[in-house]
Amino acid sequence: MKIRIATYNIHKGVSSLRSMPRVHALKQALTSMEADILFLQEVQGRHDKFAMRHASLWPEQEQHHFLAGESHQAVYGMNAVYDHGHHGNALLSRFPVLSSTNQDVSDHAYESRGILHCVVQLPETELHCYVIHLGLFARSRKRQTDALIEAVSTSSPPDAPLIIAGDFNDWTNQLSDSLRNRLGVCEVFDENLPSRGFGLYLRSLSGRGPKAMPARTFPAALPWLRLDRIYVRGLQIESAQVLRGPIWAKLSDHAPIVASLALK
Repeated sequence: MKIRIATYNIHKGVSSLRSMPRVHALKQALTSMEADILFLQEVQGRHDKFAMRHASLWPEQEQHHFLAGESHQAVYGMNAVYDHGHHGNALLSRFPVLSSTNQDVSDHAYESRGILHCVVQLPETELHCYVIHLGLFARSRKRQTDALIEAVSTSSPPDAPLIIAGDFNDWTNQLSDSLRNRLGVCEVFDENLPSRGFGLYLRSLSGRGPKAMPARTFPAALPWLRLDRIYVRGLQIESAQVLRGPIWAKLSDHAPIVASLALK
């Protein structure tokens, strides 16, 4: 069985400059991905100020339900709460969602973070999906990654197919090895290794081999930092790509990743 997935930090449905609503254009863009399951970060569950200021551009529905439409089931994990609203992670699934939990992994008072875990019923098996958005500080990300590894280890069977996707804010790529070694996952761009170069030559002399690197996804207008990831287990990676271009740059400060997978 094949499934198509995507991960996207949608920047609360507003443009990076001037914070203009882009929710309707965002919905069209998500539809164009033709993804069976979408892992979304910075989803605006409620924002009273935007709703009042941009009444004609801001949907009356909660953002995750509006983006899901009639084709997908929406699950929302509320993380950051403030006087005029809240935001968090969301999973949109074309397949039935059997259960969901949202675990608070906030590391300090200034950043609210969570792990949204959903069990999705595929025709052949259950798929465990984890939506993640890690903090901006390295020590926080390390502790949150440890919490993620613990959550995955205790909430899914060791042989269950799973996907961990989201905004890891890990621009120095310090966390991937821990996830690979402790959870047995691989990243969808792991196979895109360089075949030549001086850096590869030095690594071969040390016996370490080529270093797997995630794709560049930030900023969307000219992606340079490697922030967004999709890790999988029990799934074959058939293709993966970052969606770039002027259209995507207008929707969010992150570029989305789309991947085609097949059950092993």
